[in-house]
Amino acid sequence: MIRFESVSFAYEKSSPVFQSLDLVFKAGLTLLLGPNGSGKTTLLKLAAGVEKPDRGKIWVDGNELWKNEVAARRTIAYLPEHPDLTPYASIREIIRFVCRLRGEALARGEEALAALDMDRVAGRSVRELSQGQRRRAVLAAAMIGRPGHLLLDEPLEAMDRRMRDYIMIWIEKRVREGASAVIVSHDLDPFAVLATAAIGMKEGKAEFDPELPTDAAERNKILERFARGI
Repeated sequence: MIRFESVSFAYEKSSPVFQSLDLVFKAGLTLLLGPNGSGKTTLLKLAAGVEKPDRGKIWVDGNELWKNEVAARRTIAYLPEHPDLTPYASIREIIRFVCRLRGEALARGEEALAALDMDRVAGRSVRELSQGQRRRAVLAAAMIGRPGHLLLDEPLEAMDRRMRDYIMIWIEKRVREGASAVIVSHDLDPFAVLATAAIGMKEGKAEFDPELPTDAAERNKILERFARGI
């Protein structure tokens, strides 16, 4: 479980993104929805420990993210919308680093690279890759081991049909095994049936539906409302 406790954050002091935000991400798939600029990506960055709250605390399975960092971050798999990797390391070097961080055999990293068709370019540096290849490299890193928390920003963007199917199978499997998945996506259809909860972001505030209805029409009505910010 990831828990936000009275979290406030601003890129500029005069324009806070969040103020005293309380949220809980439990096991299951939570869709994080809202118009552009509503704070979805920032919320994922805070949950992943990329950004630090100005006030409040973030807990990951009982570990405070900015105090017990190693324990808290070990279970997180984060896919940013725009991957920002060290430009001079090779993809294989980055993957091996993630394997060591998660206590996994290096062979697990090679398997992830092959699954995402990145094994052929694994020796290249990040700056030699296209944007799509960078996203697949980050996904390969996310898939290593059995992360308990998937924080995914537009995971299907720029992926072909085969790759989309593979990613969806991975997400379903991790959720079925008890992981929490928090997903930002403008494409609701692939995730609507799987979602167990939804959060609608609007002007730095969050409307939380912790248990979506089983009726497809009612469920879609809630998701569309959250996505449109109405």
